[in-house]
Amino acid sequence: MSVTVKMLVDRLKLDVIYGNQDLLGKPITSADISRPGLEMTGYFDYYSPERLQLLGMKEWSYLMKMTAHNRYQVLTEMFKPETPAVVVARDLDIPEEMFRAAEEKGIAILKSHVPTSRLSGEMSWYLDACLAERTSVHGVLMDIYGMGVLIQGDSGIGKSETGLELVKRGHRLVADDRVDVYAKDEETLWGEPAEILRHLLEIRGVGIIDIMSLYGASAVKDSSQVQLAIYLENFESDKVFDRLGNSNEEIELSGVKIPRVRIPVKTGRNVSVVIEAAAMNHRAKQMGYDATKTFEDRLTQLISQNEGSND
Repeated sequence: MSVTVKMLVDRLKLDVIYGNQDLLGKPITSADISRPGLEMTGYFDYYSPERLQLLGMKEWSYLMKMTAHNRYQVLTEMFKPETPAVVVARDLDIPEEMFRAAEEKGIAILKSHVPTSRLSGEMSWYLDACLAERTSVHGVLMDIYGMGVLIQGDSGIGKSETGLELVKRGHRLVADDRVDVYAKDEETLWGEPAEILRHLLEIRGVGIIDIMSLYGASAVKDSSQVQLAIYLENFESDKVFDRLGNSNEEIELSGVKIPRVRIPVKTGRNVSVVIEAAAMNHRAKQMGYDATKTFEDRLTQLISQNEGSND
């Protein structure tokens, strides 16, 4: 996904102090944010001009102690054609030399009233999400009780139909057929729909349906953290399925591991209700309530009691 300065301005509600359509259309290629401290002193050996340049109170106060000539020299050295924009935090006053340097080098000047550290975090969070490498996986991503559940399985097994049933039960569709996943960090996996398929669901025999138009805005979600994977497979008597919930199976997507539950599908089995139960059970485990451990503890206690009575 590509990000432009204009997209950043709209997302973070930044004020455009200097810039035209061309400058706001510049691409942002790095999620890293630069706070040019050493560069203010003239040290540019490891300077990264392709990053957004963020000026807070420290950088601004150092700039303002310079003479107008030195200030202009530093800023013209800092601003490069590949620099997307310079962002000034805390509604700080922008010196005239910055306007001159920005006009000369073709750099947009943006301003925010937000404190510097918070603004840096918001920009990094947004850029990390937008610029992260995407991996497309086949399946249906649902938001079930606030948890992102990726439903996968063989073609024709009923993933989309199950997704539709879950929507009717009050849950939200994130993506159908193709889910674009990416790692927000080493432990967090995020998923979103392909733009062409946003809010759409394909049902064999019916065709493409627009979930938002049919069920309202509360039935869809633009993105979700992926916390649990469900794999639907045809029930066969010779297959062994987990009955106690202690299989601890995982899948790895974009370098992040998430737990996976295999659910057998056969006539008369309400798969949607089973998926709801799997999601709630996973949430309970995250909160420290493990039904499998409870059962095993009770079983151990019962065996101990029987052994004691036999003695």
